[in-house]
Amino acid sequence: MKSATAVVTRRLFGASTIALTAATATGALAKAKETLPYKNPGLSTEARVADLLGRMTLEEKVAQMECVWQKKGDIQDPDGKFNPKKASQVWPNGLGMVARPSDQQGLATTTGAGDSGAMGNRDAFNTATHVNAMQKWAVEETRLGIPMIMHEEALHGYVAKDATSFPQAIGLASSFDPDMATKIFSVAAREMRARGANFALAPVVDVAREPRWGRIEETYGEDPHLCGAMGKAAVIGFQGETLPLAKDKVFATLKHMTGHGQPENGTNVGPAEVSERTLREDFFPPFEKIVKETNIRAVMPSYNEIDGVPSHANKWLLTTILRNEWGFKGVTVSDYFAINEMITRHHLVPNTTEAAFRAFKAGVDIETPDNQTYGNLIDLVKAGRISEDEINAVVSRILEMKFQSGLFENPYVDAKKADALTATPDAVALAREAATKSVVLLKNNGVLPLEAKKVGKLLVLGTHAKDTPIGGYSDKPRHVVSVLEGLQAEGKKGGFEVAYSEGVRLTEQRIWGQDVINFTPDSVNDKLIADAVEAAKSADTIVMVLGDNEQTSREAWADNHMGDRQSLDLIGRQNDLAAQIFALGKPTVVLLLNGRPLSVNLLNEKADALIEGWYMGQETGWAAADILFGRANPGGKLPVSIARNVGQLPIFYNYKPTARRGYLDGTTSPLFPFGYGLSYTTFDISAPKLEKDTIGAADSVVVSVEVKNTGSRKGDEVVQLYIRDDFSSVTRPVKELKGFKRITLEPGASQTVSFTITPADLQFYNMDMQRVVEPGTFTISVGPNSVDLKTATLTVA
Repeated sequence: MKSATAVVTRRLFGASTIALTAATATGALAKAKETLPYKNPGLSTEARVADLLGRMTLEEKVAQMECVWQKKGDIQDPDGKFNPKKASQVWPNGLGMVARPSDQQGLATTTGAGDSGAMGNRDAFNTATHVNAMQKWAVEETRLGIPMIMHEEALHGYVAKDATSFPQAIGLASSFDPDMATKIFSVAAREMRARGANFALAPVVDVAREPRWGRIEETYGEDPHLCGAMGKAAVIGFQGETLPLAKDKVFATLKHMTGHGQPENGTNVGPAEVSERTLREDFFPPFEKIVKETNIRAVMPSYNEIDGVPSHANKWLLTTILRNEWGFKGVTVSDYFAINEMITRHHLVPNTTEAAFRAFKAGVDIETPDNQTYGNLIDLVKAGRISEDEINAVVSRILEMKFQSGLFENPYVDAKKADALTATPDAVALAREAATKSVVLLKNNGVLPLEAKKVGKLLVLGTHAKDTPIGGYSDKPRHVVSVLEGLQAEGKKGGFEVAYSEGVRLTEQRIWGQDVINFTPDSVNDKLIADAVEAAKSADTIVMVLGDNEQTSREAWADNHMGDRQSLDLIGRQNDLAAQIFALGKPTVVLLLNGRPLSVNLLNEKADALIEGWYMGQETGWAAADILFGRANPGGKLPVSIARNVGQLPIFYNYKPTARRGYLDGTTSPLFPFGYGLSYTTFDISAPKLEKDTIGAADSVVVSVEVKNTGSRKGDEVVQLYIRDDFSSVTRPVKELKGFKRITLEPGASQTVSFTITPADLQFYNMDMQRVVEPGTFTISVGPNSVDLKTATLTVA
């Protein structure tokens, strides 16, 4: 009989031998990875992709098409620390993408797309450390060492704790300043990459024609040309203009393709009942422009359906148009849970296998945010319904992006530097500049700009004068400057008293991701209004801050998380407060902080000045003070038409000749038109002068105007070019924006502004859905908005 000691000794020896062998094999594998062709940065991206793809199993390929978000608890410890052992068990074949590494998803019960307030997100150092740990696992502990895409939201700045928050997208659109947008999203990219993120789910280039829709704030407005110009600027800011990515750049994602911005009855995800012509003329152009004019590498389909087909199952949309017609070479990324919604919401298919099949065949490459359906792709290949060659084509695109990101050579970031690269002085200064440039002055009877020596006792009203909303898809910046803070500093500097009264409250919280909305009871607002009126009696000048917050208009991502509205009026008791304040006859300025265009008829009638601020970002208070006291001259213009009431909808400016005929009981003209905005100075824009009156169908022509500052202050004007095809073989809009330029002029100064009109600006889709320029006359209009225009006639022979 063998002794127990001998048995134990032999077992220990065997274990040691196995461990040594494993260690040797691991070392050999690591060395092999370093010398394999796909690890060689000197080879072409195409060669590296081909080599790596040839080494992958089907399971490893499908894993590259998957993502994790709500299930991050499966790969983390209870304290949120990444656990590589758990990751290897759950994802033995690697993983393609991680959603929002900065958040604490998986540790607390949350719903929908946003932070419910259950717990704060990671700071810069902890996010970078967390990302490094996840990339270390992917690079060093999976068989092939493929790094992961880390995606984050960045609608108006990086959505992360302490990151710089810029004005909401609709506010940035009001700036009509693409160059500034490029700078803004360069900052967002820099802050993201510092923490290890490499992929932004932005910009939104939906053309928004429905102001009841809570997501209109996420867009660049109602005009295809403006959406395309601002979206292109954002993409260049995120990515730069060359590939591979620089170390401070990230990939951008165009979303949402398409028709999302005109949902049936104004509710999120409603069907887009639009024709192919409307798609091509109004909703496609921003996407097409950016696909053809930038290196965009990701597109996200929309939740809605078009002509009975959900976008995530629409092969015509995602393959015929996007890839075959426009030549898109990048990846398509599903919107959150959208593939599974083919089952739960659209009732298109009965199970996850069929949902995966329909989405894949339509052209969706990556499922986000979690693996709900794409795990079925392996069985679909084995069943012969999908070929491995089709999988290879998708995975090749994903791998190409990863090689172009530089992650194979530099998968890690310096966590110690991440905080120092966040909200830097230049970023904060840019946020203030952007806020001032995004403001639109809607009315001014001469009360603005205020003067410190004449303002007297200044009363600031409104809960959001103190508790500043910054819009959806926001985190918590290091500091948000309130309007009250900015005006109190102004008062201290100018030697006048600043008082505050809450006046009216909308909701008891304003947490964007919280499902339940607790509206403030009338009994509370009755007292607040009475107190405000009493305080106003002793004031000399009043600034009233009204509008919306992150709960009263937002993305409605679930049946228990509403965000769309059936009315465009000010919500709650705000008009009650305003009416009583106006009745006092004191000089009153109203500043709107909001994300949707509001029917502010009372304010327009009674206020001495009315400012559309939108959501102005973290520097709200400083920018508000700059505008109110004249250090900055408002020069923003409306990127949407503002309706008088919901009965006027739709109200977009580029309507067809038979629309807007009239009502028995009211006008069809908007309260404020597209492109509108006043200044503290005045401008004169001459009639347009054409380089040639007649051109050929393939020719271009330059049109010029003289712009003069006829007032006494330095200011900005946005010169806008509109074109109308006077007679054509199919009906055309009464006017279409085809160019704009924001300029700054000193008092008395003049500048020539020129636009080149190309065949692309004159063409349209004929009866055969072919782009043509037809002979005939075109009305060329230039002016400061879409109504006050001077014209010339261009003939195409």
